[in-house]
Amino acid sequence: MLTIDKLKEFGANTDEGLMRCMNNAAFYLKFVNAAASDKKMELLEQQLSDKDYDAAFETAHALKGMFANLSLDPITKPVSEITDLLPLLITRFLWKRLKTAFQSCVCLLPSDKPEKSKKEYCSRQYLTS
Repeated sequence: MLTIDKLKEFGANTDEGLMRCMNNAAFYLKFVNAAASDKKMELLEQQLSDKDYDAAFETAHALKGMFANLSLDPITKPVSEITDLLPLLITRFLWKRLKTAFQSCVCLLPSDKPEKSKKEYCSRQYLTS
């Protein structure tokens, strides 16, 4: 059974969490249990696996708010780091797409290079890293 003491041992700031729930332990524990059974963690895992970074950011941000409001600090910290880092992943993902599209476009353009040289350029993978 989940208790305030177990949450304290876990590292949750239960004093702060209880204060947000009008110092009603049953009310607070009800929300912690609801958070623990929330399906957003599974959704975030799937979105990250699918490289759906925009959706993953939204889900991670929702989780961050939920865990922060409950003062579940050991969970809030890593999900906060995810929300801080996902924009970088989104940017890197979009940069890769941009470079690939650019390379495809360059390969369509007429070139004064011999066909062999152009073919070699267009087959290089340096733009996808």
